[in-house]
This record gives sequence, C-alpha cells and structure tokens, in this order.
Amino acid sequence: MTEEFKHLRAVVLDWAGTTVDHGSCAPASVFVETFRRKGVVITLAQAREPMGRAKRDHIAAIAAMPEVAQAWKTAHGSSCSEDDIDEMYHGFLPLQKEALANGSDVIDGVPEAVDWCRQRGLKIGSSTGYTPELMQTVLSVARVQGYEPDCVLCAGDAPRGRPAPFMLYQAAIQLDVWPMWSVVKVDDTPVGIEAGRNAGCWTVGVTRTGNCVGLSAEEIARHDPEEVRVLCESAAERLRAAGAHAVLESVADLPGLLLQLEQRAAQGEKPV
Repeated sequence: MTEEFKHLRAVVLDWAGTTVDHGSCAPASVFVETFRRKGVVITLAQAREPMGRAKRDHIAAIAAMPEVAQAWKTAHGSSCSEDDIDEMYHGFLPLQKEALANGSDVIDGVPEAVDWCRQRGLKIGSSTGYTPELMQTVLSVARVQGYEPDCVLCAGDAPRGRPAPFMLYQAAIQLDVWPMWSVVKVDDTPVGIEAGRNAGCWTVGVTRTGNCVGLSAEEIARHDPEEVRVLCESAAERLRAAGAHAVLESVADLPGLLLQLEQRAAQGEKPV
C-alpha cells in the first residue's frame, strides 16, 4: 500500500450511471417499453424510481406502484401477478441486451480515475443489478474503452440484490480486502447507497452522470447550467438521505474525495 492509502483498500463501483451509460438511460427506456408491450403506459420517472435493484425486482416494484397497479388492472381486468412479472422479465432481457450494445459507453474521466486508484494500490470492484449475460455486453464495450474492474458482481451472484449487502461481501471476498470500512462503495442510486451502508462501507453518491438526474451527456450540454445545478443538488439530497457519506458529480472527481476519506479514516473515523 502506498503512502497515500494506508486505511482504504478498495473501491466498488456501480455500472449504469456511475461508470457507463451517462444518465442510466439504457435500462430506463427498456422498462418503459416492457410495460408498453403489456398495454400499460409508465413514465420515465416511474421507470427510474427502483433503479439499482435486480431487474426482476425492479419490474415488480414498478408494477406495485399504485398508479401503475391501477393502470394494469384497467388494461387486464386483474392485478399484475407473479406470472405476469416473470413474463415481462423474460421479455425485458433481450430488449435490454440490444439497448446495452449501443448504450454502454464509458463515462468521461472514469478510466483515468480508476488508473489513479490502481497506481496507489486500491483494488477496483464492481456491482450491478444486471444479469451476468447482460454484463457480458457491457463489459465488452467498457473494456475497449479502457475500463475493466478486478471483479464484477451481479444480482444473481448473491442471495439477495441491493439494498442487501451481500454483493459487497462477495466483492470483498474476491478482492481479498477487509474490514468492510476499508471499502468505498460508489453508486448513483439510493438503493446502492443503502447497500453500502448495510455492508459497513464508506458510501459515495454520484449525481450529474447518474439515474437521479437521468440525462445523457448530450442532454446535459443542451440544458441551462443553472437547471443542471438544481438537478444535481436534488440528486445529492436524495443520495444523502439514503446515507451517502459524500457526493460528487462524476467518478472523474473521485481521486480528491478518496484522499479526504483516507484522511478521515486515518483520524479514526469509521463509516457508521
């Protein structure tokens, strides 16, 4: 371990909205299409609300929203059943795989920030609500663009997905790091922050590039800067409310924040 990092040992990064897919746009649009094919119109905001969960759990959470549940009952004459959720999930997977092939670009500054971490002895893990099959598509795009973590944990790799801490425990095992307070979890969703807190990690929320803002890099560029600032601050409030120890706009800004967390850890502070 280098002189700069004697207490922190690893960073575990989320994928969509954190390291790839600025705005987490690929999954959001596919959830909207999945429900549309069942005759139920949902908004992008509704599609984004459970983001970070395992994808079947995500579909179930949307279906349970009161307005969506009523729209489903109107369209189908009965409540959305477990079989209906299974059917939507199986239809969701090929749609999502197609969207990911063109919607998994690495966010600007991520490869450089990850290289900076590695040069200082930090290990790089990752966790996601995507399935292993979907991640093969994402990984192939990310690898070409200069980003490849040391391990990838998917929802199916643990007994439960987020907000349960189990994927982070598995990441710690694969990275061979402990205690859990030496791990920094970086995520753009409240449920991802909750998972980090439940695991006993330092937690860092991501605003501008993430799901809580929900805009692609191109959309950000077209927006009024003051409007973007307000959106980022609103996202920061949501992530802090979920328990984030710190927030930043992008993983590109992570190095400076990690130095601050290292200093806090050196002074005996733990992520309680």
